[in-house]
Amino acid sequence: MPTHWPAAQAGDHAGALRDAEALTRAHPTRSAGDWFNLGFLLEAAGRLADAEPAFRRALELDPKLDRAWYGLGLTLIRLHRFDDAVVALRRNTELQPMSPYGWYQLARVHMDRHEPDETLRIIRHLKGFEPKVAAQLERETGLQA
Repeated sequence: MPTHWPAAQAGDHAGALRDAEALTRAHPTRSAGDWFNLGFLLEAAGRLADAEPAFRRALELDPKLDRAWYGLGLTLIRLHRFDDAVVALRRNTELQPMSPYGWYQLARVHMDRHEPDETLRIIRHLKGFEPKVAAQLERETGLQA
């Protein structure tokens, strides 16, 4: 959750969402981060159909904003749009190759798509720098790399 807003700091998620919506309406081209924050809050509120365009707007403003690719991927997973989620998560892992989060979600999507070979490839990759995450995926999927 964005912590630089008073409403967010107070735990007022609805207020933080209102602030983010007002900010992006008032300054639609100011910052990819503003749109990412809006997407994050919308996704957290379960407003997935609204979160997707917010993340996509963030990426129009900054195509290298890795956290927006990740947020978009999570939103697309929740929308059961796994093919689109793979595209977003692959881009996230290209931008943040040593972060396990995108890799973990990508492996889970491949399992949901019944692609165990791709999941195993990711588990093997993770063993090289995040063995705990690789072990967690092995436990959750039943696959052994």
